[in-house]
Amino acid sequence: MLHGAIEAGGTKFVCAVGDRQGKIRNKMTFPTEGPEKTLEQVHAFFQEYTLASIGIGSFGPIELNPQKKNYGEIGNTPKLLWKQFNIYQALVSTYQVPVFVDTDVNAAALGEFYWGAGKEVDHCLYITVGTGIGAGFVSKGETLKGSTHPEMGHIYVARQQEDRFAGSCPYHQDCLEGLASGTALEARYGKKGNLLVECEEVWELEAYYLAQAIVNYTLILAPDRIILGGGVMKQQALLPLIRQKVSTLLANYVELESMDKYIVTPQLDDQQGILGALALGMKADHVKGAS
Repeated sequence: MLHGAIEAGGTKFVCAVGDRQGKIRNKMTFPTEGPEKTLEQVHAFFQEYTLASIGIGSFGPIELNPQKKNYGEIGNTPKLLWKQFNIYQALVSTYQVPVFVDTDVNAAALGEFYWGAGKEVDHCLYITVGTGIGAGFVSKGETLKGSTHPEMGHIYVARQQEDRFAGSCPYHQDCLEGLASGTALEARYGKKGNLLVECEEVWELEAYYLAQAIVNYTLILAPDRIILGGGVMKQQALLPLIRQKVSTLLANYVELESMDKYIVTPQLDDQQGILGALALGMKADHVKGAS
């Protein structure tokens, strides 16, 4: 029996069908338009299959409490055509199979937990550093959610003394996303990160902010492993700097295995989002390590 998966991004949708072993049987990618046109594409893809369930990793904000009447409703998004649209209801009414909804970054965390860099541990944190910054925490197969989904990209970090950049976040000048996202990099230096590869001071400052966040996540969540993904993390100089600064900031207060094993990169070649949506769709019957 096949499960459906949807990675609902702000710029593109990815739809896939796969099995319980995490093998994608077929996949389709198309631009995100308004709900009506986008779901036409979704239905055109899935109509060839008999599905056991569907998992969705979606852009947000989105209601994740299944006990609420508006479960699966997208909230105050800048994508105005999607504001107050209930993607859960739209899919349940069409396919009449179990549908499970989570955030896009939580789905990516699930993908790495089951089939990637987190498959050997019980508790892992996935952080994406790209246009924005987000993080998803998985503990024994369950993603962390509270009254709403956590916004770990917006935690406050201590500004470097010489840093005069105002920050790119319209809500918080000194939040992690405002100081260290890809958007912040471009606003700060006037160039995208891939054009700043040789500028050591750029990555020293980037690591300075990301390391602070990772130390805070370490102390609060106590993950077994932290996985750093996203476009900004493709800069090879960055990971060693982050490991070094995290080690210095922790000052041996927390006993960890080697930093090389604690802070790692993804293993799923940018497929963690759709694979996590697949895992989410199998929530009712999936057991980690099952064959």
